[in-house]
Amino acid sequence: MALFGTIATLRAQAPQTPAFANAFAYVADLLRPDGEARTRLRAIPAGETKKIEIGGGAFGLEQVYHTKPRAEGFFETHRKYIDLQVLVEGEEVMEVSDFSRLTVKQPYNAERDLIIYEDTGAASLLRLAPGLAAIYFPADAHMGSLRTGASAALVRKVVVKIPVA
Repeated sequence: MALFGTIATLRAQAPQTPAFANAFAYVADLLRPDGEARTRLRAIPAGETKKIEIGGGAFGLEQVYHTKPRAEGFFETHRKYIDLQVLVEGEEVMEVSDFSRLTVKQPYNAERDLIIYEDTGAASLLRLAPGLAAIYFPADAHMGSLRTGASAALVRKVVVKIPVA
């Protein structure tokens, strides 16, 4: 099941593989105020995503966006990649559920490594703030980018895609 907490907590609990080691080295640079990754993320305009190769098959999706109402969200899973989602600025709510409890809405799209599910009211809620992160494995259906209140907030976040071993 999904892991949630500080980077230090996730690093200690995540699989000890070279791909995760590369991912956490990249995240360390991202979280340093003067890090190259942090500087690059701050320069991205709202609404854009940049793909960064990390190594070992892993890559980062550096994203800047405004959070959305829950009605605009959807549950998703992936087969080829594990998500390490790291919030750098802003706050958002994420929902998570075991995919076996959900009904497939759109079957697997291999090009996008994506399965989309019907909505559920039985998911668990996570609130991500700067310095907090979540790891979603292939069994973890997740819905992210959700508003924490009535208004949209600007978020700077990275989703590190780590190949499933």
